[in-house]
Amino acid sequence: MNKYILLVWILTPMFLIAQGPIVETNSGKVEGVLLQENIKVFKGIPYAEPPINELRWKAPIPKKPWKDIKKCYEFGASPMQAKPTPFMFWPKEYLIPEAPISEDCLYLNVWTKSIKKEVKKPVLVYIYGGGFRSGGSGCPIYDGTSTAKKDVVFVSINYRVGVFGFMAHPELTAESKNKSSGNYALLDMIAALKWVKGNISAFGGDPNNVTIAGQSAGAFAVNYLTTSPLAKGLFHKAIAESGGSFRTQPNRPKQNLASAETTGLEYANELKVNSLKELRKMSAEELLAQSGGTSWPVIDGYIIPKSIYNTYKEGIQNDVPMLMGWNKDDLVGSGNRSSADYKAWMISRFGGMADTFLEQYPGDSDKEASIAQKHLGRDETFGLQVYTWAGMQSTTGSSKVYLYNFNRNLPFYDESTNFGAFHSSEIVYAYDNLNTSDRPWEKIDYKIANTMSTYWTNFVKYGNPNGKNLPIWNAYNSINNKVVIIDKRIETKQLPDLGKMKVWDSYYRSIEKD
Repeated sequence: MNKYILLVWILTPMFLIAQGPIVETNSGKVEGVLLQENIKVFKGIPYAEPPINELRWKAPIPKKPWKDIKKCYEFGASPMQAKPTPFMFWPKEYLIPEAPISEDCLYLNVWTKSIKKEVKKPVLVYIYGGGFRSGGSGCPIYDGTSTAKKDVVFVSINYRVGVFGFMAHPELTAESKNKSSGNYALLDMIAALKWVKGNISAFGGDPNNVTIAGQSAGAFAVNYLTTSPLAKGLFHKAIAESGGSFRTQPNRPKQNLASAETTGLEYANELKVNSLKELRKMSAEELLAQSGGTSWPVIDGYIIPKSIYNTYKEGIQNDVPMLMGWNKDDLVGSGNRSSADYKAWMISRFGGMADTFLEQYPGDSDKEASIAQKHLGRDETFGLQVYTWAGMQSTTGSSKVYLYNFNRNLPFYDESTNFGAFHSSEIVYAYDNLNTSDRPWEKIDYKIANTMSTYWTNFVKYGNPNGKNLPIWNAYNSINNKVVIIDKRIETKQLPDLGKMKVWDSYYRSIEKD
């Protein structure tokens, strides 16, 4: 008898301890995990039905209710993509887990301090980057624990990437009641935001105080969502790190629906199939193995009615407070042209404006030319886009915009890991996640991370990054051109690369007239 009582005494506490926090969503109950400092995390919550079989290349459908308590301890599958491999300046903490990877990927994750509805904490919804071809919410650098500790409910979402998220095709357009195709990834994001609106109060969040945030492709997505009528009212602030889509580069495919449909037909031809029915019958692995297909948002007349530039020019964007910027070493491409080849290329690329560009990007030596080429890529792909975005929002919008330059060279062990303030390097600072990255951090890095993450959470809470004991961050406009420089010293200055941005702006105005 005593042995029986002892056994019950041993097992019962184990069962009670094992049970995590439980929240009831509109689809059913979910159980999460209790972390240190009372932070609760729920991973792998489904926000839509799996986009597989007949639901491939369709708008996401809300998740059907379930009866049992769903164990949300692990991340859901990352979207269908190639197996992650560390390269350049992106080691494993910047990559998705090796498994699972699947078309069944429409999951989100929530970190929160409280699950009481009445607390109404501000909410940050994070959208990952990856060129719209890769990425997932399971990357270690996207951990939401530190943000939740600062009294913000952190939500990270998955969305379809590559051909699974952006396939356009005449048959897809024909079957759509809105006569559009492509942009399924954006529809995923909108569906996730609708889930947040309907469910986040159960996690202690305020559905009327939601900020969308993203880096690289995630920032491009934020840019598109600020122009989509379907996303209107689903978010109230926006953060964009190194991304925007105001000026279409000459070598980038056209963004209209007709062009995207043509690309879709070419993709189907390469697969030797003639119909949408056949495409839907193919395995995800077969589709992934065939390169090609649309992998970028499309101006479809429905989700994205017109170009981002024209939407902002007309002042019809989703007008919310915005925080945005780019990094000193947001590099694109390698600077491998010699000085002579670089100057010749500049003439072929910019014609009569070549000398003007060379004043801003000189290349009188091979070393100088190499640096200039990297800065050209950085500025055209990221700097110009964000500069244009901030300028247009400050001109045609009523909500304030705050601009930053991230210039901190990350500490490194040897020259093979010395990439300066590289593309995506700011993420671990903005979300106070230095602990996820194996670098020889210095005391100043922790100070920068604390300041930067406080700017971010203040903005999420109030629409203004400023706060007690923080360096002043002035709102941006095209007259003062004020930007906060985030480095060992954090201070507000006039945009350092203003001359470069003005040259790029003049160039695009000239070719946009043609």
